[in-house]
Amino acid sequence: MKALLVCALVSFSAMTLADEAKPTSAEQIPVEQYRYGMHLDIAKVVSSTAIPDACNVVPARMTYEDSSGQRHILQYQVMGNGCNGG
Repeated sequence: MKALLVCALVSFSAMTLADEAKPTSAEQIPVEQYRYGMHLDIAKVVSSTAIPDACNVVPARMTYEDSSGQRHILQYQVMGNGCNGG
């Protein structure tokens, strides 16, 4: 039983170290600023920020993977969700 527990802990530790070795953390990926007409190769959206309840233009970010599997962070401007009646 103890051997099984030790094996499970070792395999979990190895998986944790493998995940930390991937250069996909937000601190390591440079943030790209969106420009009108910019070509984007978005194969999969990983995450995006929530749009605040403001009635003005606010920055938003989207983390995505391109067709080759490389991660990118794109910052763009969006209208907030706080305007009533258009």
